[in-house]
Order: sequence, then structure tokens, then C-alpha cells
Amino acid sequence: MMKRKVDLRLKKLSTAVSVALFGSLIVNPAVSAEEQGVDKDIEKIAVVGSRGAPRSIADSPVPVDIIGADELRKSGNSDMLEMLKGSVPSLNVHTNPISDAATLVRPANLRGLSADSTLILLNGKRRHRSSVITFLGGGINDGAHGPDISVFPAIALKQVEVLRDGAAAQYGSDAIAGVMNFVLRDDAEGGAIEVKSGQYYEGDGTATEVSGYVGMPLTQDGFVNLSFQYKNADATSRSVQRPDAAAFAEAGLDVANPAQIWGSPEVKDDISLFANLGLDLDDYSQAYLFGNYSSRDVKGGFYYRNPHTRGGVYSNDDGATLLVGDLTPGPLGQVNEGLGIGDGIDCPVIPITSANVTTQQDYIDGIQNNPNCFAFNQMVPAGFTPNFGGEIIDTSLVAGTKGEFQIDWLKGISYDFSGSYGSNSSRYFIYNTVNASLGPDSPRDFSPGKAIQTEWNMNADFVKYVDLGLAAEVAFAAGLEWHDETYEILAGDEASFKVGPLTSQGFGIGSNGFPGYQPSAAGEFKRKNKAVYLDTSVPFTDAFLAEFAIRFEDYDSFGSTTNYKVAANWHLTDDFSVRGSFNTGFRAPTVGQSNVANVQTNLSGGVLVDSALLPPTNPIAQQLGGTELSPEESMSYTLGAVYNYEDFFVTLDYYQIKVEDRISQSEKISLSDSDKQVLKDAGVPNVDGLAQVSFFTNDFDTTTTGVDLVANYSASLLKGDASFALAYNWNETEVDRFSAITGDFKVARLEKDLPKHRATFTWLQTWQDFGLFTRANYFGEYQGVHVDYDATVKTASAAVTVDMELSYYVNDAFTISLGAQNIFDQQAEKLDFADATGIPNNNWGGQYYETSPFGFNGGYYYGKLNYRF
Repeated sequence: MMKRKVDLRLKKLSTAVSVALFGSLIVNPAVSAEEQGVDKDIEKIAVVGSRGAPRSIADSPVPVDIIGADELRKSGNSDMLEMLKGSVPSLNVHTNPISDAATLVRPANLRGLSADSTLILLNGKRRHRSSVITFLGGGINDGAHGPDISVFPAIALKQVEVLRDGAAAQYGSDAIAGVMNFVLRDDAEGGAIEVKSGQYYEGDGTATEVSGYVGMPLTQDGFVNLSFQYKNADATSRSVQRPDAAAFAEAGLDVANPAQIWGSPEVKDDISLFANLGLDLDDYSQAYLFGNYSSRDVKGGFYYRNPHTRGGVYSNDDGATLLVGDLTPGPLGQVNEGLGIGDGIDCPVIPITSANVTTQQDYIDGIQNNPNCFAFNQMVPAGFTPNFGGEIIDTSLVAGTKGEFQIDWLKGISYDFSGSYGSNSSRYFIYNTVNASLGPDSPRDFSPGKAIQTEWNMNADFVKYVDLGLAAEVAFAAGLEWHDETYEILAGDEASFKVGPLTSQGFGIGSNGFPGYQPSAAGEFKRKNKAVYLDTSVPFTDAFLAEFAIRFEDYDSFGSTTNYKVAANWHLTDDFSVRGSFNTGFRAPTVGQSNVANVQTNLSGGVLVDSALLPPTNPIAQQLGGTELSPEESMSYTLGAVYNYEDFFVTLDYYQIKVEDRISQSEKISLSDSDKQVLKDAGVPNVDGLAQVSFFTNDFDTTTTGVDLVANYSASLLKGDASFALAYNWNETEVDRFSAITGDFKVARLEKDLPKHRATFTWLQTWQDFGLFTRANYFGEYQGVHVDYDATVKTASAAVTVDMELSYYVNDAFTISLGAQNIFDQQAEKLDFADATGIPNNNWGGQYYETSPFGFNGGYYYGKLNYRF
């Protein structure tokens, strides 16, 4: 263990400065203090809503959930988002099938707000964003741009702290819904290795994980803690055969069954390495260093391309006639990049009059036996289903020093100086598709490009205690921050964006499904900002504590903003107190949101179309109402109560969060002929190739209201020790203002997709040789949506899932566990056979509504072995 030379006050101060701003430390007693890997004394201490010293939980003015590492690991799932979802009822995560890059880095929603409305910290330091922007985010997360939480392995963590209150006055942008702080292990000795494997009841999704950590001394005065996780997970499928694909198979085409997959993606070679180091430099100062390297390959499904109707590839009139390319050489035998330079008039029109156009005689005579005419039915006669994937690499490094000044005129002031670097890159791949404009010369696999998010931070934080004659010393904190953010786009391989020779004949440009980033869209986009904050904790009496904070932040893009926070706790009795807070906040538009361009395949009116996402300052976007992005602004308050009597602890908190000018992706807007003509007259290129356009916009305001109830109780039961925890959240979002740019359907998704009621009940029972962990999860009604299409909407029923894990402690070092998530195999809401228009919902091969809050893969069983040394 790291040698502790610093006195108690300095220890508390430096802990407060490094861990950061949190309210009540509500430790979930579903896990004992020893199992959590933290001292029992820590359970009674909270880092209150300032950068002053930690206080008891009864004194704290704002609520936090503390989830111990052992509780996180009592899960068959290896994804950190899924682990947290089971412990924090106000956190929602969807499965996100067929969602472009959102399949690679899944977004999560705290208190019903977008994924980038929650600030993520690692050891109290701001975490960099992911390079993935969720272009298809299911309404709530459309365009969200937040950190990649899935890189954190549970075995690397001591605990996770989830602040359920706004904190922009202390941390700046993003802390509107709350803050999540991931705290790394700091053991200087011992270690563990764990092997886990499991699969879904359906027999797919097999996952294997090996993880471990080791703690070592760093000389006599420090520690080194190293951890790793390596895992692989097979894809899942909860699909049925699409009716069109079944008809083609019956007509003699070799179509996969199912042709289109709805399920979780395949994850290969997912490795995460974390290191956490600390060293006492002398009696009054410490140095620290921590960081990570993580990488994984992800591959998910896409929409099936119908060989009769897919626009730009097989037909441009919805299957009435075949799209045929004229490859006829010119009068002197000229060729264009290997293809004839045909003018499109020397090939026959082929009406599609059968269930398989390749069996029609006019097709055989005019296409199959005619080398100068080409249709993609020759190359891929049964249609095709692209697979979209990517390689995600995440790295970070944070270094700093903290302690107490020993210079006479600075004595008594604690400090924390730190610098950090973070980078996340996504190299995209799309397989089994075509660049139709290249005709028969098209490759089938492409690399459409790469996105890189890079961030640098410099922080200086200070705390000073002053005796003002009150109940205790007053803590004054101040700090400075400098932040540099870069979003970089690298062009894809040439074939992924190339305008081929068949473009003029109506064939689509670029890798179908996800065209590559063109060199004109590539580049680095930068922004810098700097901030100063003041924070104080004032104990007016032994029973009344108040917190005040203010922060000024200046961005070189949109200007400056000032935010503040007031919080208080008042003990009415020794066991009962009331608390509350009021704060303003903001979320700055990210550099990526302001500059990224992308082409997506999405459903519009039940038909697959390509839609271009453009920067809001692009002339096309401005023609449709786009303007330069400005920050979201929030105002929120909480009011709660805390009761603590012996082994019973309960908190109840009401909150309201108003957010104005929320940033999101607009509706997909169809371009009219007049729109296109105006843009052409303005000199905008490539207008004719666009069907729909979307862009980021500040277009709507919301009010989110909710209640959090947390209750804990411990007792002796069944000749062993028992701990019980109940957590309940009611959350409702209303859209107060919006325009046609947002649209009614997206408003419905914002207000109804997430369940308004969520609850978990946890029971941990331990005996000498056995332990039993049981959790019941309640999910209230929600809006069922399939393929982001408003004709599929329905109100889905509430449901309960149960997770269980039984552990046998072979000896002090070795534990064997067997468990299951959703042990009774509660099924997600099934699709109605037909929607209001009579169109079968399984036209797209799905069985379940994608918005199921507990996923649609069903029950999952697993086993694991843990060895501690």
C-alpha cells in the first residue's frame, strides 16, 4: 500500500481536488465494503458539491450513486454500459442494431437526456469524446457525440460514482444530466485473474472474457496498479426472413436466410489495458499518472438490398424496370476506365415482370448475352446485405502532482496540477457492397475513411480552508482549465467515394450504404476554450451547510458563458435532513457536430433512401434553415430528503431540468426541384445526387422532470448476512418548443421511447462458503419503434427481468460462479404483424421493437472463475 505521510486534512483536501465534485455518497449495500475493495470508513464519507473536504453522507446536498467494482462484476455482460444499466435506474441503453456508427460506440441516456449531456470523468479528470457521432441515434441520441464508456473494464475499477445533478458550474460543458466518475484501482499489492464465458439461451452471442489486475509497490512510497481485459463476442440474430427475400429464394435465387440480421454486432479482439500509478514525492506532495490503451473490431448488420428495387443499383423506378448500364464502346472503340463510354441508348429497357428478373427472356437476350449491357443482377443476382464495421482505438494519458504548498505565503493551500491527452479513432469498413457507378469493376469491400477525436487538457486546482468563526472552517476552491479539441476526418479509399463512369446513367456513387469520406470533406477542425471557477463550502451551523460555485468559460468559436450553482443541506434531526440545489449549465456544440459530413442509408416512408448529413453552415443546409450551432443552455433544481437510522438508509429526490436550444440532428428533409435549382444557381456542386438532407441544429427545448428513490437495509437473515437495495426512478421529458426541422415523429421519440418508470430491487445473501446475488429489474411502458419508421409505433408493455448469480468460495483465493441475466427469458415486445397501413412489419426482417429498454436478445447464462492472490 502506498505510504501515507500526508496529514489527515491534506489527505482529504487532495482527495477532494482529484476526485472532484460530488454529492451524497450513497453506497449500494448490495456489496459489502470489503468486497468493494474500499475501506469501511469511506462508506461514511462523501465528497460534497464543492472541491472542499469530504463530508458524511447525511451532510451532503446532492445525490450520488456509488457502485462498487464487485457489484459491477456480478453480471454476465462484459459491456460497461449494460453493467451500469442494472445499477442505475435513470440510465437507459438500447441495443442499436443497424445504426451505422452507433453500433460501434453505443450511446447511453441518463435522466432521459442525450448521451453527451452526461460528463464522463476518469479519476476525477475530464474524459475525451469518442470519434463516433451517432448519426442514427433513435431520436434521443441523433447526432450525440459523447465518450466511449465501453472501454472501461470492470476489473480495472475500484468504483463508479454517478452524480445525479447538474455540475457545469464546476466542470463546464456536458454536465447537464449529471456526472459519471470512473475510479481506477489503487492497490499496491495483490491481484486477481478472472475467466468468464456465456451465451444467450438462443445459442448465439457466445462471449469469452479474460481479465485481471495486479497491484505492486512503486518504491516504498507509491503504487502501480495494472489491469487488462480481452474478450470476443459472437453476433446475435433475432430475425425472420424478409418476405421479399423469401420470394426470391422460392423463385430460385440463392438468398441467405435470414437475408438481414437484427441483433448485436460481432466484437473481436477487444482489448483494454489500464495503468494507475501514484508516488509520494515528500511529506507534502504526491505525483500521479494513469491512462489506457484500448482497441476492438466491431462488425454489424445492414439493410438487405432487394435485387429488383434497390435505387441506384438495381432500379430507379421502384422495380418497374431494371437499371441497365450501357457499356457500348464509342465509334473509335473508346473506353472509360475499363468500361465502354456508352450513352445509355444502346441497351434495352427491361420491365421487371416476374419474381426473378434473371429468368426473363428479355433479360437473358438483352443483358446476360449482351456484353455491352450490364445490370448488377449479373454480379449479385440475389441482392446483397452490406456489413458495416470498424476498428476503434482509444488511448489516454493523465499526469499530475498534488499536495500542499510549503512556501510561507502559500502555506495551507492545497494544489492539483495536471495535464491530459486523449484520443479516440474509428476506422470504418463496409463489406459485401458495391460502388454502383463503377459497374462490373466495382470492388465488394471498402474502407470509407477514418474519424479521430483528440483532446488536450491542462488544469490547476486549489483549495484553502479559512476560519471565519462559523461551525467549521470554510473551504474556498478555485481553478483554471485550458482545453484543446480536434476532430479529424481522413478520406476513404478512392473506390469508396469515386464518381464512376456509370454515374450519368443513374447508378449510385460511392460504397453503397456508407459512401466514403471524400478528400474535400477531409481535414482537421479545431477549437480551444479556457475557464476559471470559484467554489466554496460554508458550514453556517452544525446543522446547515451551503455550497456555492460559479464558472466562467470562453470558447474561441461561439464566445463565453457563465454558470453558477447553489446547494444546501439542513439537518432537521440527527437522523433526518433535507437538501436541494439550483444550477445553470450548458453544453457546447462539439467540433465534430459543427463540421462533419456523412451519407446514411435510412428508411423514408418504408423505402430505403440515401440521406446526406451536412455541416449546418453548408449552403444546402442553410437553404433549408440551417444556422451556425450555439450552446445548449440549462437550468435545473433538485429537492430531496435523507433519512438514516442504524442499518436503514433512504433518500428521495425530485428534480427538474430545462434545456433550451438543444443540439440534435434535423429530420431528413427532401429536396424539391426548386430547392435544387436555387442551390445550382448559387454554384453548389453535386445537387442532383441528393434525395434528402439533414444537419445539426438548435431547434427544440425540453423540460425533464423526475423522482429518484434509493433505499438500503442490512440485516442478519437465513443464518447469514443480507443486504437489500431498492432504487426507483420516474422520469418524463416534454418538448416545449420545436419546428418542422425537428418534426412530430422525433418529438414523440424524445417524449415516449424511454420508459417513464424504472426500478431495481437487489438482494445479496452471503454465507461462509456461498453467496447469492439476485436483482429484479422493472421497466415501465415505453414507445415501441422499429426501423425508425413512424408507421411501426405502438405502446409496449411493462416487463420484469431477473438476474441471479450463485458463487461458491472454494477457499480464500478461488471462487466459482454461475449466473444468468434475464434468467426467466423475458421477451421484448414483439412486432405487430401489420402496421396501420397494412404493411407487414417483418418486411425488414425484425421480430422485436428496437426500443426495448432491456434489449431483445433474451436470457443469457454464464460461468466464471476468479482467482485472487
